[in-house]
Amino acid sequence: MNGQTDKVENGMGDAHDQRGDEQGEQLQSAMERVQNPVNHPAFNQFVATVSALRAPDGCPWDREQTHASIAHNMIEEAYEAVDTIESKDVSHLREELGDVMLQVVLHSQIAADAGEFTIDDVCADVNDKLIRRHPHVFGDVNAGSAAEVLDLWDQVKLSEKAAGAGSQTGEARVPESLLASVPASFPALMQAQKIARKAASAGFEWGDVAETWDKVYEEIGELNEAYAAAPKAGNGKMDASACAAPDAADRVAAAEVEFGDVLFSLIRVANKMGIDAESALRATCRKFRSRWEFMEGAAAAEGTRVQDLSFDKLDELWDTSKLLS
Repeated sequence: MNGQTDKVENGMGDAHDQRGDEQGEQLQSAMERVQNPVNHPAFNQFVATVSALRAPDGCPWDREQTHASIAHNMIEEAYEAVDTIESKDVSHLREELGDVMLQVVLHSQIAADAGEFTIDDVCADVNDKLIRRHPHVFGDVNAGSAAEVLDLWDQVKLSEKAAGAGSQTGEARVPESLLASVPASFPALMQAQKIARKAASAGFEWGDVAETWDKVYEEIGELNEAYAAAPKAGNGKMDASACAAPDAADRVAAAEVEFGDVLFSLIRVANKMGIDAESALRATCRKFRSRWEFMEGAAAAEGTRVQDLSFDKLDELWDTSKLLS
């Protein structure tokens, strides 16, 4: 082992010693923990390593990277981490969380090199936010359940936004939209749920689950009307070219919008029920994959393929897969 490796590993040598301290920390109260933070030398060494990669004599690839050039990596690594969580693959979760952390630290180093901010700024900001948004832990506000905490968070965020608008000086400005903090780059399902939650926090929601379901049925009715008016091919799928009317494309677009309204109204039902729509649909996708793989295996055992089976046989295999999952 060379001297350079020794230096790096020695810098991380105390990391394992922290485990005993962290186990003792589990017995501490919230205030005791926040007032007596545990040292994390491995994290400091990690930050130093990323900084070294960006040094003039570091890695040419790392030195060339910008926020924009590696933006997609943040999304990819986050999805890979989520995949290990859903697969209950704890050993790989540790690795994937490290990859996510690398993106955070690398972006912070890029910013530090440009004089924008540092990893310390990032940690300080999110720490302040956590304390500010947990007055039921660090203040005198009461929240006895997770549902009450979610409602509290929405109110704290509204207060933060109002405070930010009130701090503006000079010429009067239009307040930032309540929905501005929801990235348009989010997957549509996740974006819809966050938008609906924020609107609800401002009082724009139906009274209870039953009323919200009524809205779903109303939207379904409007979808059926729009679909009936849209031009369709012989297989029932909407097709603007199947009709010579000048508004054919508009009628197809109108039905698509109504379908989106149905999905959005279902999202509002999920919010009322306390269901995370993205997680629920991902779970359904995993379930479908598992059952479909069973059907493929059953077909292969009979020397055929699922695409060569009749619908009745496929339906039979589907029912069998439901009994086994």
